[in-house]
Amino acid sequence: MRMRKKKNLEEKLQSVTENLTMLYSEDRNYNTAVEKKEYIDFRSIFGNDNPIQLEVGCGKGQFICEIAKQNPDINYIAVEINPNVIYMACRKALDAGLKNIHFLQCRAEYLPKYIEENTIERVYLNFSCPFPKKKYACHRLTNERFLNIYRQLMVDGAEIHQKTDNMHLFEYSIEQFSQCGFAMKNVTFDLHNSKFEGNIMTEYEKRFTDLGQPIYRLEAYIKEC
Repeated sequence: MRMRKKKNLEEKLQSVTENLTMLYSEDRNYNTAVEKKEYIDFRSIFGNDNPIQLEVGCGKGQFICEIAKQNPDINYIAVEINPNVIYMACRKALDAGLKNIHFLQCRAEYLPKYIEENTIERVYLNFSCPFPKKKYACHRLTNERFLNIYRQLMVDGAEIHQKTDNMHLFEYSIEQFSQCGFAMKNVTFDLHNSKFEGNIMTEYEKRFTDLGQPIYRLEAYIKEC
């Protein structure tokens, strides 16, 4: 079900500009739009040179706020396109006093326009939309075109951490990672019955786990030549 637009949403978004950058490109063709770089100065935003990690599709912000709280010496960029949802995530971070998160409202296709290459030390993909119909596979966040985007942004040795409740998306992702030159580790088809430690639950994850659904997880990295 699509979330209704919040009352006075524009005013609400203006109230969280301390940790939110809303990005709109006049060029609706992302292939040409990304050619004109408008890199964001994250060193100035965060006030330090700490490592930067990225969550694509942060939802209401439960995961990013908790991981930022646990790791104050890491900076986090959280990307979300839905303005209703990103407002709630921003509000959650501000209320918690977290200074090491900055939110970007934009589509993932445009990230190379705003984030400099070799910047990101880890990418998180938590419960991304599976786009189950085959004709929409190009919109899946583990499709080859997105993996190539992340690869541009990632530093040497960086990883992509994926979690999903959707078995078909997980199998598809494994195939895409392999085809794009990634190796995988810590692959589990039932996260909560595995030996993995340090998991941070998302809103969706708790819902699916309460329903008894398995959670799929992996870590992907560029294979050394």
